[in-house]
Amino acid sequence: MACGSCCASSTKDTTRDPRWRRALWIALGVNAAMFAAEIIAGVAGGSKALQADALDFLGDSANYAISLGVTGMVLAWRARAALLKGATLVLLGLYVLGTSLWAVWHGDVPHAEVMGIVGVVALFANASVALMLYRFRSGDANMRSVWICSRNDAIGNIAVVLAAAGVFGTGTAWPDLVVAGVMAVLGISGGVQIIVEARRELAPAQGYAVPAE
Repeated sequence: MACGSCCASSTKDTTRDPRWRRALWIALGVNAAMFAAEIIAGVAGGSKALQADALDFLGDSANYAISLGVTGMVLAWRARAALLKGATLVLLGLYVLGTSLWAVWHGDVPHAEVMGIVGVVALFANASVALMLYRFRSGDANMRSVWICSRNDAIGNIAVVLAAAGVFGTGTAWPDLVVAGVMAVLGISGGVQIIVEARRELAPAQGYAVPAE
């Protein structure tokens, strides 16, 4: 990829910005709290979509913690952290996809009311984090990965709310399972995108040619 205005190597190093670190700490706290709330509600309410969203909150909490740990480090280390985050997203997505397929034959109808209430709260939390991190979406792969995670989370929360309405209207678990599957694919796609961007930033440091787009 040709180096343009969004490349970290050609722009001011915003990873040392105290606003970036403050935003990460806030995002970490919000995601850790929502993981605890959603995993409890997901298990109690029998919702695979809520459990998928809870695992996403857990993965993001770890991602924000990693981002805080590498803030201010050289580009290569930030790119390696992004690789780890991308791989985490892919693995969580595969896990959610597998459990959703298992629930097709063995799952029960979830509680739509629990799904709806928790989904709305999670949407508000993720939308707030995504809005806070929007200014950092054009940084290096590590910073972009944080933005991608937050954006995908907000989209996933909307899907959970729609799934709750679907479960309430149909009286079946299919809307919940479909949304869980879609969220899994979204997580896998986001993880692959992060890995590709990180590998492009690592290539010059490792002496490989970076193909232009």
